[in-house]
Amino acid sequence: MTQALSKQDELAAKHKKYVLSSWSAQGALAAPVIARGEGRHFFDLDGNKFFDLASGLVSTNLGHSHPKLVRAIQDQAATLCYSPTTYFNDKRAELGEALSKLSPWQEGSRAFFTTGGAEANDDAIRMARALTGRFKVMATYRSYHGSTGTSIQLTGEDRRWGSEPATAPGIVHFFAPYPYRSPFYTSDPAEETARALDHLERTLVFENPKKIAAIILEPIVGSNGVIVYPEGYLAGVRRITEQHGIVLIFDEVMTGFGRTGTAFAAETFDVQPDFITFAKGVTSAYIPLGGVLVRESLAQHWDTNVLPVGHTYAGHPMCVATGLATVKIYHEEGIFDQAKVLGGWLEAGLKELERKHASIGEARGIGAFWALEFVKDKITREPLVEWHGDGPGIMKNLYAELKKRGVYTFGKFNCTMVTPPLTTTRDELNFALEALDSSITAFEAGL
Repeated sequence: MTQALSKQDELAAKHKKYVLSSWSAQGALAAPVIARGEGRHFFDLDGNKFFDLASGLVSTNLGHSHPKLVRAIQDQAATLCYSPTTYFNDKRAELGEALSKLSPWQEGSRAFFTTGGAEANDDAIRMARALTGRFKVMATYRSYHGSTGTSIQLTGEDRRWGSEPATAPGIVHFFAPYPYRSPFYTSDPAEETARALDHLERTLVFENPKKIAAIILEPIVGSNGVIVYPEGYLAGVRRITEQHGIVLIFDEVMTGFGRTGTAFAAETFDVQPDFITFAKGVTSAYIPLGGVLVRESLAQHWDTNVLPVGHTYAGHPMCVATGLATVKIYHEEGIFDQAKVLGGWLEAGLKELERKHASIGEARGIGAFWALEFVKDKITREPLVEWHGDGPGIMKNLYAELKKRGVYTFGKFNCTMVTPPLTTTRDELNFALEALDSSITAFEAGL
């Protein structure tokens, strides 16, 4: 007699049969079917509970099912679910104002809304090209900017390869600092900054700076290892772009909305770009929303020139209402200050794990944005899984150990993200760190 499948197994099989999952070989996929979320946890159909150590995909900054945010979504659904983008909207106007007040520019900003970060980066490039009359764009090799037409070409790492030959010409990649694995052959952070800026300037000479419309950077590298640039690098890039009339774009899809302890990483590092692209934390990922913040002095260009971007769902009422409610919660509950406190706990706990475990080469980050880099040898720093190697390799065993202990996170090759919701309590983080500790111990035993 054939045993009946559980609801969990039945839906998992249905998911594999009818759904294609991102960035994965489909046949090897095995994952829980997530049914609900509450606070810093989500639950599968069998009732198993998982601490969300990654905030989903570095996006659920407020955790799951925040009651104020759920209520705001319900209220908007009962009021207005769609309006044409050519008409004004109350929540769209109020969110634009709220974002301008959060922005790093004293002059303020204007927002163009999209449904996600990839679209935002696509549109930012089109806007920069229209603004400057130039075509070329520069981005770093160790970067991810999204998977749509232009954003995937901006991406420097291997997820770009599947879209080649390039569908968005005019994009040039360059190397940015990476102190732990310096591409500039130095172990001194100041020298790393100096050599990286010299490399950027030399690249500009060969590409002709008068042809460069924009340079786009993650102010902290995101899913490619949470690399915090050494002091002076971002300020140096700002100086170079100003010298050549190049638009500087900060991709803050991950770093925005408190992840670094301030509204935007631009504020954390006291460097003002020209555009900021955002998504994820603007709605705590409850409803898709992204956009481009343009500093007011540049946004005025489109008072007399046609803005060359548009989408059916740009500034969708449900999305912007959710964003407005999210920003209000950040203010009312002091979430950015909570993120700073959480960052202190993370730094202490993860640095202790680095000291304890032979496989951790470096724990690095800022605020509530951290990663662990795993190595075969701490002295040689040989990565446990080669960058751009054949998939995650043995790192999947670490994530399996974490899942056994009720913790979820994700990573890229030999780097594992540690980016919990900004509302995480000390007890919850202690549980997650203990699970991480014991999971690494079990993982190392199998190496």
